[in-house]
Amino acid sequence: MALLPSQLVIGVDLGGTTVKTGVVAGDGSIVYQTKLPSRGAEGPAEVISQIEASVHEAIKHANGKTVTGIGIGAPGMVNDLGVVQAPPNLNRWDAVPLKDEMQKLFNGMTIAVENDANAAALAEAKFGAGRQFPNFLFVIWGTGVGGGIILNGKIYRGASGGAGEIGHISIDYKGPQCNCGARGCVEAYVGQRYLSSRTAERLKDNPSSKILDLVGGDVSKIEPFYIAQAAHDGDKLAKEILLEASHMLGVALGAVMNTLDLRISVLGGGISAAGDFAIRTVEESVRSHVLKPLRKDIRVVPAQLGNNAGILGAAGLVL
Repeated sequence: MALLPSQLVIGVDLGGTTVKTGVVAGDGSIVYQTKLPSRGAEGPAEVISQIEASVHEAIKHANGKTVTGIGIGAPGMVNDLGVVQAPPNLNRWDAVPLKDEMQKLFNGMTIAVENDANAAALAEAKFGAGRQFPNFLFVIWGTGVGGGIILNGKIYRGASGGAGEIGHISIDYKGPQCNCGARGCVEAYVGQRYLSSRTAERLKDNPSSKILDLVGGDVSKIEPFYIAQAAHDGDKLAKEILLEASHMLGVALGAVMNTLDLRISVLGGGISAAGDFAIRTVEESVRSHVLKPLRKDIRVVPAQLGNNAGILGAAGLVL
């Protein structure tokens, strides 16, 4: 949908702790954005109330222009009817018809709801690193490993909206148990909980690592972002940990490339801040795990939109 100069849309990035909402123009510029606590522990009604409040706040800053639609990127599986199913960190959300609930609150506007990783993939396709690639795999590597698949410039959702769950590709069927219940998922090796735990163990023999400085000596605060920051600053241990994790991620991405005949991955999330060496390691690993005819064209490129990807992707659903 092409917007007139007098029209805007709203993008909502819904998370377990915050609701980030922005007013977005047709060229992808964010006119205004706000953030509220999502109150995810308090159940669907309270979260929806927070979304409603954030949207009303955003509309106040539309500078008199018409807001034509609201897009929402939500965690969990989202089906074709906009029902959000079993999102992590949102209590009692077994199946919440978020699109219908928002349509009741904002009757007359176009409403769209999509999985947050899919929305971020769409943002990179429309406004970011994926603009020149009609087909690519988008990867978010941070707290977990999520993804979205862009085919011919559009989100590939699968039969029930669950396509792109690359974090749950097994790279070792006898490996550690993942939160999803399966064993050896790549997320069980490189997701936040597992990566942080292994890092804390390694720090016992590496007390001079910059990672400890970044978390104030409290290993319970270790997150992939801090490991990435230490690696970017040249810390030897952090680089070793990320190089190992990057190789394992590349194994999983190679499986997707072989299955879908893709050549390009766009990599975002906190780990992408680690610098070029992590990106290149993932790329080399992907290349070594795809069929020979694909290898010469394999590329892994950093995402460009950072923290704005969620808002822009959600807005892209109704642009």
